[in-house]
Amino acid sequence: MQVIETVQLSKRFGNRTVVNNVSLEVQSGEIFGFLGRNGAGKSTFINMLTGIIRPTSGTIRMFGDDSGSEEWKRRIGVLPDYSTFYDSLTAAAHLHYFARVKGVSLTQQECNRILAAVELKEHATRKAKTFSFGMKKKLGIAQALVGDPELLFLDEPTSGVDVESALHIQELLRSLHAQGKTIFMTSHNLNEVEKICTRIAIMKNGKIGSLGSLDELQSAHQKWRHVSVRHSAFSAGEQTTLCTFVESLGRNLTWGDGRFSLQVDDEQKVATLIRALVQARIDIYGVHVEEPSLEKIFLEEESHV
Repeated sequence: MQVIETVQLSKRFGNRTVVNNVSLEVQSGEIFGFLGRNGAGKSTFINMLTGIIRPTSGTIRMFGDDSGSEEWKRRIGVLPDYSTFYDSLTAAAHLHYFARVKGVSLTQQECNRILAAVELKEHATRKAKTFSFGMKKKLGIAQALVGDPELLFLDEPTSGVDVESALHIQELLRSLHAQGKTIFMTSHNLNEVEKICTRIAIMKNGKIGSLGSLDELQSAHQKWRHVSVRHSAFSAGEQTTLCTFVESLGRNLTWGDGRFSLQVDDEQKVATLIRALVQARIDIYGVHVEEPSLEKIFLEEESHV
């Protein structure tokens, strides 16, 4: 089921086009990573999806319905790019306040559960003015969880928090995903996106440049894969045949003592290679296939004119 669909969505501020005819679909149950450098149009795109600003043109459908209806807003939670809190309100009071604004009920038990999920339960009665930036980030995620939303929009959920807290937030996102929730998130932490997102889009100059799973992006951005194999010695009778066969699979073949490496243009050739070595009774001690990281893909995307 599609929970988000945009058709030719655009936003202009004066003569400047920030989001340019973006058509995108997000399916139920995805952790969708939305990437792009500062100024690429990510936050503007999210702000249109969540109803904070109106698009200049194009269509948005949420949960299969036109976004003109207000009912869908109770089914989403939002962590904006910059959360603002009231200094005089406690963490718990903030969640109850956001529940009233959203028009949903929030029991004290549910409030405590949400605060515990973001490691703020012991600070429930502390006023927001005493919170660090990282604690306010956690409170922002907590308010996004009020009302048990089906769809979460999280803009940089781990920026500004310490490493331990970032890892905890990543585990929280995996837990929410396991519960069937859909998460649409931006992040400058590409390693984080690489680990937890099921599909990724890279925005550049207001348009979607690359879109797909990490495997799909890797396949699109690197035709040749570098394969390294550590193995036992070839027998004298098999050596010539095996060497010729390995050479036929790819290019830039190099041999070492009990190891070799080459480049192949199809991952199926890796399986063919391993199968042939096993059939020849060669012991395989290690195989490493080098794939492009999300960081490399992102930098390549940014370098394209």
